[in-house]
Amino acid sequence: MPREIHLHDPVERFVVGTVGMPGDRTFFVQARSGSRITSVVVEKAQVAMLAERLTDVLSDVEQRFSLVIPEAGQLDVDPLDVPLAEEFRVGAIAFGWDPMTEQMLFELHASTGDAEADPTDIADDEDGPPMLRVRATLRQTVAFIERARRVVAAGRPPCPFCQQPLDPRGHVCPRANGYRR
Repeated sequence: MPREIHLHDPVERFVVGTVGMPGDRTFFVQARSGSRITSVVVEKAQVAMLAERLTDVLSDVEQRFSLVIPEAGQLDVDPLDVPLAEEFRVGAIAFGWDPMTEQMLFELHASTGDAEADPTDIADDEDGPPMLRVRATLRQTVAFIERARRVVAAGRPPCPFCQQPLDPRGHVCPRANGYRR
């Protein structure tokens, strides 16, 4: 069966969002081009790391190419588009700057389920795992980073001692020798 590639070039909307209550949220990356919507499931840690790494890449792009990184503009706070249908769960994420088009290219690859597979092996094989490929402008990328940070921060607050999320039903803190706070 040929590889399924969800291409959004150019993308109209590229955002991170969640479904569920803090502590039980499912994180999605969603791309929309016209009436076509692609939603993939990611882990909270992937979203946080992606925002951090993208910030570093944009800083590097700004220095190397003498570009001015635009402000995010008005932040997209709208909910995820519906229908919200999970295409796949993300296993590996790759992104990079294309100086020819002055756009970021994102590739989110499906998890293969193979425990021995190298998650960084993201070759463009004909029969590889499904993939979401998105081209975004600098402004869209900056807005994506800002929204990703807000979505991650909207979860449960961290314990001041161990930095693990506080559970509203009680938190057994390993730094407090199991004392419930």
